[in-house]
Amino acid sequence: MKKVEAIVRPEKVEEVKAALDEGGFFAMTVTNVHGRGVQRGISLQFRGRKVNVDLIPKVKIEMIVEDEDVETIIAIIKRVAVTGEAGDGRIFVIPVEQAIKVREEPE
Repeated sequence: MKKVEAIVRPEKVEEVKAALDEGGFFAMTVTNVHGRGVQRGISLQFRGRKVNVDLIPKVKIEMIVEDEDVETIIAIIKRVAVTGEAGDGRIFVIPVEQAIKVREEPE
């Protein structure tokens, strides 16, 4: 099993969820996060002044999936979340040793 973590733009979350649902991948955890990449934030105009925003709002989607589904999930996320601009996000794949349901009876 693998954990797929995708950091995407907030405006792309619903599209990514819908595409993953369409692909048959339903289980996920979604968290609002803030971060920055190599661009180290952005500059905005606010009331006529230039304001540097260091940490940009993003959304993290986490999924625990079977090894054979990882490439399909990555392809779906990349296809839907891309805008072509800096800050589109990142995808991380992490090995998972076990996944245990809390509601299962102990042995």
